[in-house]
Amino acid sequence: MALWKSSSTHLPLVGLLSLLLLNPTTTTTTAIRLHLNPSSSSPNYIPAFREAPAFRNGDTCTSRKEDIIHIVMPLDVNYIRGTMAAILSILQHSTCPENVSFHLLLVHLEPEIFSLIKSTFPYLTFKMYRFDPNRVRGKISKSIRQALDQPLNYARIYMADILPMDVGRVIYLDSDIIVVDDIAKLWGADLSDKVLAAPEYCHANFTTYFTNNFWSDVNLARTFEGRHPCYFNTGVMVVDVDQWRKGGYAQKVEEWMAIQKQKRIYRLGSLPPILLVFAGNIKAVDHRWNQHGLGGDNFEGKCRGLHPGPISLLHWSGKGKPWLRLDSRRPCTVDYLWAPYDLYRSSRVALEE
Repeated sequence: MALWKSSSTHLPLVGLLSLLLLNPTTTTTTAIRLHLNPSSSSPNYIPAFREAPAFRNGDTCTSRKEDIIHIVMPLDVNYIRGTMAAILSILQHSTCPENVSFHLLLVHLEPEIFSLIKSTFPYLTFKMYRFDPNRVRGKISKSIRQALDQPLNYARIYMADILPMDVGRVIYLDSDIIVVDDIAKLWGADLSDKVLAAPEYCHANFTTYFTNNFWSDVNLARTFEGRHPCYFNTGVMVVDVDQWRKGGYAQKVEEWMAIQKQKRIYRLGSLPPILLVFAGNIKAVDHRWNQHGLGGDNFEGKCRGLHPGPISLLHWSGKGKPWLRLDSRRPCTVDYLWAPYDLYRSSRVALEE
């Protein structure tokens, strides 16, 4: 575990997991994508966060360049509360937190955002990069949920072009995650000769991720010949960005996005075109590294419980986001696992409620 200067107030994860198992819930909630302070009259309102503890490396850590863990995350003001919680969780559970380097992708490089991160994590190693939304102008097709149509949701496709050439491998993480294990374990995943690694879910009905327009077209349906395609969630991936660059995979994904504009072959956002390129040809990672779907479905955001098995990463994929549900006082039980990592100053959420 990492060492930190100030005392932690987080409750033990085991106790919270016990709470979930003993008190399942099926409440239906609606999560709306809003600015973090709805009462603010300014559309560019940036929230305030408490300063996080200063996490330090353990005695076994080294400071070699090859020991640096590169993490890429998108950063949007509407999700920045989730980003801050995710960063805190990664640092708190890292054996060598000072070896973790964050690469944050933004549509607008605002100095206020840089200052906000620096004041919240004064010791953090991070860089900010602008993702030009013109890169996907005219290429995004309307999906089943508006949040999935935002240009920043497609930045993961182009991160190999955005990052410095000396960054050859990264962990890509969405903003709605919490890590409860040492991120170095995921970083150490053996990619073999694959471009990316992620938990695979071969029990899921893969055909549902594409429309009848896709499966009824003989040429398109042949895409997966010679592969055993399985669903994987693109919110948690270990990526060999060197191979991504050399293989021109951004262009390959774009080709499927162009077909989508013509034939409507899927309903979700940036996930299906990545599946079309990689499904059945990735390195599988243990399911513990993406306990996904905690945000419920893409339409109503219904509460969901935890899947059985060990957990290293919790992911609120789906419509419901924990900070919105907690603030609305209509939380799902799993949202109490996210609450201890919330650094938002105005948060009044109490675990005793």
